[in-house]
Amino acid sequence: MLPLQPIDKPAMSMKTTDLEKNKAKKIAGTMKASTVPDRFAQGAAAAADKRERRARDAAAGLVPFACKLPAPLLKRLHERATGHEGGVNQLVAQLLDKGLAG
Repeated sequence: MLPLQPIDKPAMSMKTTDLEKNKAKKIAGTMKASTVPDRFAQGAAAAADKRERRARDAAAGLVPFACKLPAPLLKRLHERATGHEGGVNQLVAQLLDKGLAG
């Protein structure tokens, strides 16, 4: 008796959708492995500047304060702030101080 030899089956070709999925997985893997280009990391300097500004504001005793205002009032506030030497922040501080004092 002859020993049984495995019959070589022809390799099945992959569907085009499977090929495209494999390509996408390969691309995703290379994107995950790659480093961030310098041009996208430029925002890190802006974040450092923001941290420094927050530290200066905290040292000056300034506290962030958010509130919702009607649009017409906000428009008037911005119009007045353009001519004000301290900008919006100092104008609002002065107006609040006057309003709360009287």
